[in-house]
Amino acid sequence: MRRPRLTVRVRLTLLYTLLFALCGVALVAITYGLLAASLQQPAAIGTADKPGKSTPAGQTDVPPQEFIDACKRILNGQPTEDQNLRNKCQRAYEEGVIAGVESQRDATLDSLLWQSGLSLGAATLLAAVAGWFVAGRVLRPVHRLTAAARAATEHNLSARVALGGPRDELRELADTFDGMLDRLQRSFEGQRQFIANASHELRTPLTVMRTSVDVVLAKPHATEAELIGMARDVRAAVEHAEMLIEALLTLARSNGGPAVSEPTDLATVAEDALDGIDLRDRRTHLALEPATTLGDPILLERLAANLVDNAVRYNEPGGDVWLTTSTVDGHVRLEIANRGPMVTPESVGALFQPFRRLHERTSADGFGLGLTIVAAIAEIHGGTVQARPNPGGGLRVTVTLPADPGT
Repeated sequence: MRRPRLTVRVRLTLLYTLLFALCGVALVAITYGLLAASLQQPAAIGTADKPGKSTPAGQTDVPPQEFIDACKRILNGQPTEDQNLRNKCQRAYEEGVIAGVESQRDATLDSLLWQSGLSLGAATLLAAVAGWFVAGRVLRPVHRLTAAARAATEHNLSARVALGGPRDELRELADTFDGMLDRLQRSFEGQRQFIANASHELRTPLTVMRTSVDVVLAKPHATEAELIGMARDVRAAVEHAEMLIEALLTLARSNGGPAVSEPTDLATVAEDALDGIDLRDRRTHLALEPATTLGDPILLERLAANLVDNAVRYNEPGGDVWLTTSTVDGHVRLEIANRGPMVTPESVGALFQPFRRLHERTSADGFGLGLTIVAAIAEIHGGTVQARPNPGGGLRVTVTLPADPGT
């Protein structure tokens, strides 16, 4: 048989009630003990210090009624020559007083116990009712969080808690949840935009290949030159698609984190990048100092290659490329600058977005993924990327990574 499930509200109510009852019991016990200590029992009265055999109180050689009447006369101040009778009457009087005090003490403590118990029971019931409403009010933000979480889907992340009131733990939790939804919404929107842009970029070489093939197939007797031209167009489109796919795979790999982490000198990586890229007629100015970091050598080589490729591609004819590496304050830097078209400070941030270029998307000057990949690789290595325009045109990009602690 399945046990009934206790909600958080019920458990909080039971907890409030139990704590109130325990505190009430402790208060009653302390009050009872203090009152009992203040109403101490009177000390027992000893026998009279008289010579000879003493007789217990209330036991006399005369009948009880005569003893009572004699004691009344003695207590009223009438003289008597029987000293023993006087002592017995005094002891009987004092024992009666003690018995009365004890009876009154017991009655007072019993009354306090019963009245406190009934009051505590009634107050506990009121505390349970109040605890039920207080628990519901405390859990109201949690219910709003639950409703927002249920309403949030991959296609609709617009629901927010937007909790008001004092900035307590629940307010902080709600704000954190809203911030998480904001990040997820931006991530999903960026992912959808990225997929749309990638689809467009991949469709371009396919369209070129289809058009080249359709043009040749539409001719009844295509010449050898036309077939060779078609093959060249198809080959160029295939190379374009391969380069795009390789860039996308590199970006996906960088988002997954470095596969290995080993000492890598950025100066060596930068030299290898220069050797693997056609510099055309660009002039290079190198200041390569040892700059060793821990990371994935393949991804770091791609980072340097993308920076060099951008500096060469977006440059003026016969322009300059400056490439420096250094180690400063426990960090290594790879900085590259070029001469090229003017870049406004407002457009620098957009260059790190996928498929964003200075020129139109349909131009053949790359895919707009170079700096995006650079930023992703730097981020997974615990580094940063900063870019700023050169006063005379072009761009200066600085990559900062943690230095290898072993160097």
